Amino acid sequence: MTSPPTLLAVPNVSEGRDRAALDAIGAAFAAAEGVRLLDRHSDRDHHRAVFTLAGHPGALADALLKGARVAVQEIEIGDGRGAHPHVGALDVVPVVYLDDGARGAACAEALVVADRIGQEFAVPVFLYGALAGGRTRAQLRRGGAVRLGQRMRAGELRPDFGPLQAHPGAGATLVAAREPLVAFNLQLEQPAKVEDARMIAGLIREGGAEGLPGVRAIGVELEGAIAQVSMNVERPGEVPLARVVQAVRRHAALASAELVGLAPRAALEGFPEDLQMVGFDPACHVIENALSG
Repeated sequence: MTSPPTLLAVPNVSEGRDRAALDAIGAAFAAAEGVRLLDRHSDRDHHRAVFTLAGHPGALADALLKGARVAVQEIEIGDGRGAHPHVGALDVVPVVYLDDGARGAACAEALVVADRIGQEFAVPVFLYGALAGGRTRAQLRRGGAVRLGQRMRAGELRPDFGPLQAHPGAGATLVAAREPLVAFNLQLEQPAKVEDARMIAGLIREGGAEGLPGVRAIGVELEGAIAQVSMNVERPGEVPLARVVQAVRRHAALASAELVGLAPRAALEGFPEDLQMVGFDPACHVIENALSG
């Protein structure tokens, strides 16, 4: 009998400062039998935390719902909440398949999670990516949580699951099934400004003048006037992080790099030895190593 595939889930919550709330959410995610909480990455400037879970279908959905319940209870969103765009307390819930053979299981698990979030917590859920014909997170997040609520009330957007109006405190949740991507930040050396980071992000994101395939990028300012290029690298096998570093270094010196969550081993091949990756531990932050540990 074939054993069920191991799937990952990478729920993002719009809270990066309240340690007690994040501890409670993390404990809830980890409470489901047969699910491992591999990592938690929180960021005060982005006001966001990213959890990485691993488990089999069914158990993973149960874990996500346990954490979702606490996130909806603990987090009340509003515009201006941190540097990262968002539309909900439980902002995005991607279910990740590690090979093509697990794609169907990931899609099914994502749909179950989306349906249960809408029904059990009265939070509207929008699908994105392949489950929604390629619709992107950026298209849904444009204008933030308030604007999303306005678009829903006007009938411009209709959720795939749950109520037709945004939850008064928790907003909406975006759900997808996808391959691994890499969330990756580069801090520019001072005196670079946030305007420099935004300019570079515009150049290197897909569709920009020097665009890299599958790279989504924004420029943000961190505490201490540190300029950061914050990215999702959606095709890390095709565009390893070394290539992203090289693209940014054409325009600015770099102070440090940061991995948000985990990355597949192939994404890190050839990473420059002279650039510090803050807090990086290959035993924990390389997917293959974390799953074998």
